[in-house]
Amino acid sequence: MTSPTTDPNPARITMYGAAWCGDCRRSKALLDRRGVDYEYIDLEKVVEGAARAQAISGRTNIPVIVFPDGTHVTEPTDAELGAKLDEAVAA
Repeated sequence: MTSPTTDPNPARITMYGAAWCGDCRRSKALLDRRGVDYEYIDLEKVVEGAARAQAISGRTNIPVIVFPDGTHVTEPTDAELGAKLDEAVAA
């Protein structure tokens, strides 16, 4: 079994973030409000998490949210994340 920090196509949504990040808290709250099943990788606790998030997005910005189809969004607005979630459900 592969872990969410090494699997480019996780079975469920994976969010890389940190508690100090306002955008991360906002995106996490949206996922929670919508009842989304997701894996949260806390970059303050998972040493290799930040490197993995940067490898996925090519940037150091967070949150990085990876979808089961391998696509990702980085630092999305609520509208962008909501649209991506709607798209993922429709697929």
